[in-house]
Amino acid sequence: MLHWLAEYLTQYYSAFHVFSYLTFRAIVSTLTALFISLYFGPKLIRYLQKMQIGQTVRDDGPESHLSKSGTPTMGGILILASIVVSVLLWANLENTYVWVVLFVVTSFGIIGFIDDYRKVIRKDSNGLIAKWKYFWQTLAGLATALFLYQISHPEQTFLLIPFVKDVMPQLGIFYIVLTYFVIVGTKKCS
Repeated sequence: MLHWLAEYLTQYYSAFHVFSYLTFRAIVSTLTALFISLYFGPKLIRYLQKMQIGQTVRDDGPESHLSKSGTPTMGGILILASIVVSVLLWANLENTYVWVVLFVVTSFGIIGFIDDYRKVIRKDSNGLIAKWKYFWQTLAGLATALFLYQISHPEQTFLLIPFVKDVMPQLGIFYIVLTYFVIVGTKKCS
């Protein structure tokens, strides 16, 4: 959003040209997310404590986890909001890949929110059942992989192997499989 504004203002004052640099926008985006987290984090923690929204611990877990009982949970809302706001402010929103990343981040964030919500509101220490978590993550991962495959050109589906310059196998339809495993497989299991 600010990228578009800076492009417009560049015609009046050339210093706004600095907003066209990806490195500059990445740095200020990171600082924006940090500021949002630091400013709203303590307020959110106090609110969650006041509302007694805390971690419920499973009975079958180790005894050392019992000390986590009552610890404020749902902090992912703050992280997700910080990321989304800073990306919407500073990213080039004409770039399709920005929207793809936002889709994956918010999809997985919503799945995490539902998991925490079930733990907190329903007092179900198991949260969202693992097979349902995996189902929704698979749905988001496959939708993203299929979309990326549809918009990619054949030269974008080669697999670049580090340190081997001449070997670049064409993935073809296996691009979808690899993309799916990268999206779902790199998600931290909780």
